[in-house]
Amino acid sequence: MVTSTLEPTTSHSATTPASAAATDGVDVAALGKALDGRWWQVRRAARDLASDPALQKIEGLPMAEHRERVLEQAKVLAARGVVHRAYPTELGGSDDPGGNLAGFEELAVLDPSLQIKGGVQWGLFGSAILHLGTAEHHRRWLPGALDLTLPGVFAMTEVGHGSDVASLATTATYDPATEEFVIHTPTTAARKEYLGNAALHGVAAVVFAQLITGGVNHGVHAFFVPVRETGPDGQLHLLPGVGASDDGLKGGLNGVDNGRLWFDHVRVPRTNLLSRYGDVAPDGTYSSPIASPGRRFFTMLGTLVQGRVSLSGAGVVVAKMALAIAISYGNQRRQFTGGDDREEVVLMDYQQHQRRLLPLLARTYAAAFAQHELLDRFHDVFSGAHDTDEDRQDLETLAAAAKPLNTWLALQTLQEAREASGGAGFMAENRLVGLRQDMDVYVTFEGDNNVLLQLVGKRLLTDYGRGLAKIDIAGAARYVAARAADMTLHRTPLRRAAQSIRDTGSRARSAGHLRAADTQRELLEDRVEAMVAEIATALRPARDASPAQAADLFNAHQHALIEAARAHAELLQWEAFTAALPTIRDERTREVLTTVRDLYGLTLIEQNLAWYLMNGRISAQRAKTVTSYVDRLLARLRPHAQDLVDAFGYGPEHLRATIATDVEAERQREAREYARRQRAAGLEPVNEKELRANAERAGAAAPAAG
Repeated sequence: MVTSTLEPTTSHSATTPASAAATDGVDVAALGKALDGRWWQVRRAARDLASDPALQKIEGLPMAEHRERVLEQAKVLAARGVVHRAYPTELGGSDDPGGNLAGFEELAVLDPSLQIKGGVQWGLFGSAILHLGTAEHHRRWLPGALDLTLPGVFAMTEVGHGSDVASLATTATYDPATEEFVIHTPTTAARKEYLGNAALHGVAAVVFAQLITGGVNHGVHAFFVPVRETGPDGQLHLLPGVGASDDGLKGGLNGVDNGRLWFDHVRVPRTNLLSRYGDVAPDGTYSSPIASPGRRFFTMLGTLVQGRVSLSGAGVVVAKMALAIAISYGNQRRQFTGGDDREEVVLMDYQQHQRRLLPLLARTYAAAFAQHELLDRFHDVFSGAHDTDEDRQDLETLAAAAKPLNTWLALQTLQEAREASGGAGFMAENRLVGLRQDMDVYVTFEGDNNVLLQLVGKRLLTDYGRGLAKIDIAGAARYVAARAADMTLHRTPLRRAAQSIRDTGSRARSAGHLRAADTQRELLEDRVEAMVAEIATALRPARDASPAQAADLFNAHQHALIEAARAHAELLQWEAFTAALPTIRDERTREVLTTVRDLYGLTLIEQNLAWYLMNGRISAQRAKTVTSYVDRLLARLRPHAQDLVDAFGYGPEHLRATIATDVEAERQREAREYARRQRAAGLEPVNEKELRANAERAGAAAPAAG
């Protein structure tokens, strides 16, 4: 951690004792523990693996070497049991799904390629066997999956069907004569694509395919399919009927051997069907504990929601790292003189620099607290504490909301941090560009972000419809009256004019009103509710329309639906941040965090001022107040910026970025000391501008003296 060159107080790492860490603003150690959440010890243990050079990413490593290095690193994680926490105790795990994901999120600190390699092996391949298979499947394959003697592939995505899993074209046709499934890739578009472990290391795959028996397609199911075996030469070779190719060099994550798989009538035993939710008897009879094909499909996919949860958390981790690097550097780097011609200004003292980084810092805090709530929900479902259909549906919706916001947050923060760090930010040794490349595809993994937000939007519409369905005739009348009143208040000049009078009377009172949590909540909630209601009203004619007309109508409002879902996800993060504030015991730290929360809420409102103005929710006068108040919050938070990123708990061994050390501060001190010695010795040359200015002043004074 670094010391601000502007502030007289000392910043501290999150490992500093609380008594020493408390400055006049923030108790860094206590805040760090709150930020690490319920599984803070697991997080820190996983994070501290980065202190081992053998587990660190080497920037610029050739692809082949990077792949082999990551494979060896994954074996180290397996040997240490780092990735086993989610699995049953009888298999060497801890029955701790939430703690497992908390630790997994921090693996991005080591190398995102290692995180994804581990995610494929233990979060997808192993988890599919665990959650979709039976006890016999667990006994046969999970020990090898856990100790990495059985490297696996998660073969879901196809060339022609990315996020549309229900439309996968790979088939698994049952042959009752041999009691085998025939796995087949009928077209090029049905080839499995972008699969981790597929190019080199995978020896088996969980293949998702349309299960066909007796001429009936029972939808997508998962099958355990061997794809490679070790030959006499000691090398892995593809099994008969299995085709594979290497995706080669990618835009990032080149430590993962992504590739393609396809199958030419490959036969596997009937018992290789992962049959927890659907089974086929020897005679070909299909059975399932879930009668509805649609519900069965979503139940199977729901068991794999941890991928979205963990990518969401990884996005938060990387955003923290980027801010720790950029703000630490910004607190040391000086550029251009200000009021003092001899002293350059620290970058973080410039308002624009604060505008670039501090709102992202506020978003990251909100995302971190919301991620803790998501992990709690995930743990409750997968530990069995609260595992109803409704609980799982809620978890899936929350994960689909969080993953887009947090992966986009990571990319935006990395780019802004890179630019804010100038040329130094473009150097590979400072990690920002490498992390940006690796994180790019996180917005596509486990579902494209816009597709996921569309799922959230559909859930919002469903809940909205259920709310209307429960209203009786009298209730419906009251609802219509309430909507009419809402239109009267918000769509006519009456409320806007009244509000403008109040705002004009006291701008200070207006700013105080905006700072109130209830006001922020009302504005954020109102936007979500109004957007969903407007879309629902617009889509109502689809009920009586033809399928084509209904599809066109929905498509015409798709963007609005996704924006409503995004607004809903932002509201959830604001609520999580607000709920976390009372848990901060130190009063001054809580005050600073409340300011951070206000910055998050008001920047959301500022970004959407056009909506609030057009829909009559805010006056032009108050709109001006929003921006001026955000500027005040930035100035208020500036002295605490270093403490707020130090609380993330990432030291030099985690960040491994030269500009996040004291190197720049030492260079600045050296330059200032050199200039001081030159002046003291009378060796400093006279500045030509000063010489000319002195001459002009002397010339102007001469006539006056005469």
